[in-house]
Amino acid sequence: MKIRILSIALAIFSIPHVQSQEISDTTFGKGLINFVAKDSSFSVKFAPRFQVRSMSSWDHDGNQYISPEHNFIVRRSRLKFDGFAYSTKLKYKLELGLSNRDISGANKFNRNTPRYILDAVIMWEFSKNWELWAGQTKLPGNVERVVSSANLQLIDRSLLNSRFNIDRDLGIQIRHKSNLGGNFLMREKFAISQGEGRNVTEGNEGGLQYTSRLEFLPFGAFKSKGDYSQSDLKREETSKLMVGFTYNFNEKAVRERGFAGDYMIRTDDTIFETDQTTIFIDAMYKYNGISFMGEYAKRTADTIIATEADGVTPTGDIVLTGNALNLQLGYLFKNNFEIAGRFTSLEYESLTRALPSKQYTLGVNKFLVGHKLKVQSDVSFTQLDGEEDNITFRLGFDIHF
Repeated sequence: MKIRILSIALAIFSIPHVQSQEISDTTFGKGLINFVAKDSSFSVKFAPRFQVRSMSSWDHDGNQYISPEHNFIVRRSRLKFDGFAYSTKLKYKLELGLSNRDISGANKFNRNTPRYILDAVIMWEFSKNWELWAGQTKLPGNVERVVSSANLQLIDRSLLNSRFNIDRDLGIQIRHKSNLGGNFLMREKFAISQGEGRNVTEGNEGGLQYTSRLEFLPFGAFKSKGDYSQSDLKREETSKLMVGFTYNFNEKAVRERGFAGDYMIRTDDTIFETDQTTIFIDAMYKYNGISFMGEYAKRTADTIIATEADGVTPTGDIVLTGNALNLQLGYLFKNNFEIAGRFTSLEYESLTRALPSKQYTLGVNKFLVGHKLKVQSDVSFTQLDGEEDNITFRLGFDIHF
């Protein structure tokens, strides 16, 4: 009996000690778990996040707007891990997607399984200002795509990005940065990757994908890497500008949009291949609450209409080629309300049979804890081939631990 009472007493007195061990010195938005090994041989930072959206859409039937469709979705739900291993010069990032939009895209080239892995990459600083990346992650493409979905100014990315971006792929990247004098910075990025997008597990169809990017920052670095985060949350005290140029060549591409879209499979189960080239010119500017982002994209292909093995009969697959312009401007008030607008224009090559479109978007944001906790809304008006096509209203919130 005495032993039982002593055991209960010890358990009771140990409760405060256990609870104190669970208290973390981290703050909201800095990660749910921040752990560094006692011998500093590795670290782990764990940060879950999710985004919820409500959408109402009115389509125009040629005479009038018809009754709206309403939709509620978990747009993104993700688990992010990052840190260093063995040395602070060897970093890593692992990001997993859980929502249906994150994991969709199963096909025979990924064994018909959900695509949970977004990023799985190591980053080694092997010399001063030089890094080697290896694994699956975003290619150095248009700035809008490389900006995390956690740090967007409007509810989601533009039509330019959805039609022409080069997204994630599996391969290696070399990155370098240098000072050209004074505050003038230059960054160079080069990647060789598989060319078929993320989570491909079966073979390597077609050829490889080659990407190179140059970035110029004439007025020096942005605060908190603000060149890859939309909205001027840091209220830059002096003008900051990044201008970027990207060239991407996807040799013998086997999908309609290089890294994405349908595989162009023929009736004899062989795959149609064609070289695809994509270029981007973009800029990011911030000053005292004002933010501007501009992008131009153009994709070309050696052959636009996919054909059967005879080289004549169309398969029905078409490579999406053309060009797009995207302009985005916002102003952040001192009470952390923001108004932002965006204009996007898309033009396609005639053989694609896709109609040109324009979209105008107006958004309002309230940042509670920067991009980590915010409420966003926007309304978009879309024209297709010069005619009214759609009006969409979106409302959502983001929470990032």
